[in-house]
Amino acid sequence: MADAIARLGTVNALVNSAATTDRGTLTDTTLDMWQAHMDTNARGPFLLMQALVKHLLEREAPGSIVNVLSQSAHCGQSFLVPYSASKATLANLTKNVAQSYRRQRIRCNGIMAGWMDTPGEAAVQKRFHNAADDWLARVEAARPMGQLIKPDELAGLIAYMLSPEAGVMTGALVDYDQWVPGAQPE
Repeated sequence: MADAIARLGTVNALVNSAATTDRGTLTDTTLDMWQAHMDTNARGPFLLMQALVKHLLEREAPGSIVNVLSQSAHCGQSFLVPYSASKATLANLTKNVAQSYRRQRIRCNGIMAGWMDTPGEAAVQKRFHNAADDWLARVEAARPMGQLIKPDELAGLIAYMLSPEAGVMTGALVDYDQWVPGAQPE
């Protein structure tokens, strides 16, 4: 954040979108794996939000933060214990920041993204699940809307949430997936 402020002069918005998704169940997650997830998925966003909010408060300026979370923050699969816990931590932090700084016109929202088609996901599928080269086509054929989430689709929602058009929206955790949390298969 210091580098961004030095280069740009002022910063009014932040998107936290990095994550590590190494696989681990409750019984095989090591403390090092747990810490790596918490450092990347919760501590990093915390430090960036802290720096931006301090910068905005010093300037008495409004701002907006969007944290890219995960549907796994609701619960997650058994092999995503540290990932799910770290994203749930960030979901809570998102709401806390929104509540704490709304009177200073600093908005903080999150997107609970579902399964996304990214180069990182392709690497994870091969590394942890021995996925074949055609894994994406097979997975997408089985999805209700025939695809995984594409980053450029998610980018539009992020841009909206950062923009003045989002108005007073703060503390929202938007489910962005083709599965409806809590729904049962029919």
